[in-house]
Amino acid sequence: MSAAARPALVDPGLPVLQPGAGVPEGVAYLASGPRTVLWGRLPCAVDAPVAHLRAGDELVVDTLSHEGLLEDQGGDPRAWFGAQGVPADNVLDDAVAVAAGLSRDPDHDGPHVVTGPVHVAGAHPGDLLAVTVLETVPRVPYGVVSNRHRRGALPDELPRGERSVSVFTPVLRRADGALVGALPLVDGGERVVAFPLAPFLGIVGVAVADDERPHSVPPGPHGGNIDVNLLVAGTAVYLPVQVEGAGLYVGDPHFAQGDGEVALTALEASLRVRLRVDVVPRAQALTALGELDGPVLRTPEHLVPTGLDVDLDEALRRCVRAALRLLGARYGMAEHLAYAYLSAATDFDVSQVVDVVTGVHARIRLADFAGVGPGEEPPPVLRPDGTVGAPGALHGSGAPDGSGAPGGSATVGGAA
Repeated sequence: MSAAARPALVDPGLPVLQPGAGVPEGVAYLASGPRTVLWGRLPCAVDAPVAHLRAGDELVVDTLSHEGLLEDQGGDPRAWFGAQGVPADNVLDDAVAVAAGLSRDPDHDGPHVVTGPVHVAGAHPGDLLAVTVLETVPRVPYGVVSNRHRRGALPDELPRGERSVSVFTPVLRRADGALVGALPLVDGGERVVAFPLAPFLGIVGVAVADDERPHSVPPGPHGGNIDVNLLVAGTAVYLPVQVEGAGLYVGDPHFAQGDGEVALTALEASLRVRLRVDVVPRAQALTALGELDGPVLRTPEHLVPTGLDVDLDEALRRCVRAALRLLGARYGMAEHLAYAYLSAATDFDVSQVVDVVTGVHARIRLADFAGVGPGEEPPPVLRPDGTVGAPGALHGSGAPDGSGAPGGSATVGGAA
């Protein structure tokens, strides 16, 4: 394509969403600051909650990417992003505060900035916590893709040499209004490669029933760093609750990620997310989804069981077993017929191969079962009066202030 015919890419005109800026009144808000995040570890049973919600509440979270904060980038977000041409006032204040106010051990901790835990009243071990992503908004008009630690899909080949490679990637806007990530063909070249954004959270999880915080990199039955790129706005993830109140946390925001996440990271960039948090009681969970040993997602079109293991082949097998259990529990489908259906009609995708524990997820079309049992209906959830019914009716904004009472746009932590 000639330069004249190439679609023009222009400044996206995106505002920088500093902590709390523009959050609407009447919604619970959780900032990411030194008092509300863990850096490189995930919450466990002994961690005190930084916020309290009720089942069915909404919560807005300003999540933070770790890129620009890490030691191999100098540990100073304003300096590192400034070297990429980002004005100082376009660097997030909470990123600066976390980098200055917290520390981690690079040899023993992960890189991720994890916000939480959040106590959800009514969530008990054996239940499922349903976290629905209602909205994702870029906080900055740029992100970073990194290849470091020889941890990508080609660890013996890339990066060349000993230095980490971090590719600064601005967000631009096409003539049709779509936001894209923009890359050049060679260093310093014109940014002629444009790929669509599909923002999602790489980390959504619940606290483990242990008194030691897990490393933030490997995913597990608790969820955590699952890196399933289907977890965009409109998708729910169901997580087996391990401790009273669930201990919800989120992090590792992405603007875009290909299946596999082969270089090590996605297009890492901070997001403001709006979530709805529901509880599926154990009895209803078993009927709707079966016995889960890991996360299951529900998009508007698919049920998405997952399989996790250090061996990718075993992760695939675990995902197939999870899909068989789900079809049997939800629809009463005989195992041999479910196996045939999966082979004929279901894609099994590699979520990622870079998080020590690899991941595979399946896409089971809800429409294929539209006339069977619960069909395309989501699992029933706990209501404020203690009854169980369809999700979606909201009853308050929660109270991320430690009180457990509903409030307005209350704020916890913050960047300072």
